Parts: sequence; C-alpha cells; structure tokens
Amino acid sequence: MNEANKHLTLMYITGDPCLAAIAQDAGVDRIWVDMEYIGKSERQRGVYDPRSRHTVEDVLKVRPVVSASELMVRVNPIHEACAEYPDSREEIEATVSAGADVIMLPMFRSAGEVARFLEYVGGRARTTLLFETAESVENADEILSLDGIDEVHIGLNDLHLAYKMKFMFELLCDGTVQTLCEKFADRGLRYGFGGIARVGCGLLPAEYIIAEHYRLGSTAATLSRLFFDSNQADDPESVRRIFTDGVKGIRECEREAALFTPERFEENHRLVCERVKEIVDGYGL
Repeated sequence: MNEANKHLTLMYITGDPCLAAIAQDAGVDRIWVDMEYIGKSERQRGVYDPRSRHTVEDVLKVRPVVSASELMVRVNPIHEACAEYPDSREEIEATVSAGADVIMLPMFRSAGEVARFLEYVGGRARTTLLFETAESVENADEILSLDGIDEVHIGLNDLHLAYKMKFMFELLCDGTVQTLCEKFADRGLRYGFGGIARVGCGLLPAEYIIAEHYRLGSTAATLSRLFFDSNQADDPESVRRIFTDGVKGIRECEREAALFTPERFEENHRLVCERVKEIVDGYGL
C-alpha cells in the first residue's frame, strides 16, 4: 500500500442521488457514474444490464449530493458521432461541464486513443485509464509514456474475457496484474484493479483480494454487485446498514493486511491461486 494513501479508495457505481448519499455517508470514497454503453452489451452478454446505463443528466443529478466523496464518470470509448450519440469530444465536454472530478476512459487499445482523451479533457478533471483490452496491455509502455495521466485501473472483467479466461481473478495468478502494477508503480501512478464484495462473500473471499491489493501496492477497488446490487434495492435503512457494515468490514481487513509480513503476503497469494484453480476447474464440471 502506498504510504500516501492509508486505505483503498472504494468506488461504487450509481446514478441514484439517494444511493450516492448513502454510500458517501458510509465512507465510500468515490461515486462512479457509468455512461459507457457503446459495444458493452455485445461483449458482456449475460452481465451488462442496460437498466444501469447512465447519462450526463445522471451526473447532474448526483453532483449536488457528492461533497465528501469524489465524483467519477466513465465515458464511452473514443468514438465518432452518429445518429445515436455525439462524438467523444462533445461527450467529454458535457461531462466536464456537469462537474466530474475524475473522468475514466475505457476500452482503449492504443496510445493514439488515450492521447485524444487527454486532449479532450484538457486538464479540467483528473484522468484515469481503464486497462481492459489485450491491446492496451501490449501497448502499456507507449501509453504510459503520455503526459496527463493521473491514475490507472485494471478492468479484470473485460480483460479476462479478452484473454478467453473463465474467471476474472485468474489474472491475479498468471502475472498479468502484477506486471501491470509494476509498470504503473515505475511511472509513479496511483493504480487499482477489479472489484470486491462484502467480507466473507464471493467465490474468492473479499479478504483474500484485499490482501492482494496491499501486496501489489494498489490504492483503489470497486465495490461489486456482490457488495450491493442496486437492482435489488431494499428500503433505505436496510441499504444504509449494508453499506455501513460492509465498508467497516473492508476497513478492518485492510488494517490487518497493512500488518502482513512479506511471508504472509506470499502465503495469501498462494491461497488465492489455489482457490482460483478450484473455481476454474469447477467450471468444467
């Protein structure tokens, strides 16, 4: 864990102002409005839910309630205008005007796409790149040489699909995440990867993943649908308890992971890889 950041920056995706306020009050560091939809339904069949598609109007609705946390917006991949949507320059301009603190670029493949993104943002918000294509990994050195990148994140879901893997956390075990993290650290960038559920939940328990974040020097993680699925929202007080207790549990695990020795980190990594193999082998049954 980077000494400049004493705990993981926890991020939660929502365009609902009430849910954003609950998450913020519970200690979520970054509210994430997700406007990306171009090409998403095709590559994430069975996962992508069009009901969660956000727009600039959602950014405008959420912005007034996000004060203690940061507001991040994921825009679409670099694209030209068509009948259904404006081009990237116009979309990013609207996102900046709506008050985004951080803007994320997904699904890029080349340094040229990233350079266009950085030009369009023009320093008016912080920038973060979501490495989630095989080409972005292959071109990482060229991409990371560009000026104007503030943060980076590894999107395990789309990246494992690009590599035709069965389970996204295989990327923790084959060296892909570690290699990228080392490149990011060499550039002095803040970086994170993937998502985490509530402690004790998930095929791969959240506490194992949290320790991997600390082993790899990661500073950010997304709260996954296993943490809380907004499509199954209950009454506000129940939601508030889920967030409050869930964030508290994660922070407690972080405090434990911060005290791990190198040997304890390696043991946790070994357990992660054993569990991932069990999960992957189980998919073949």
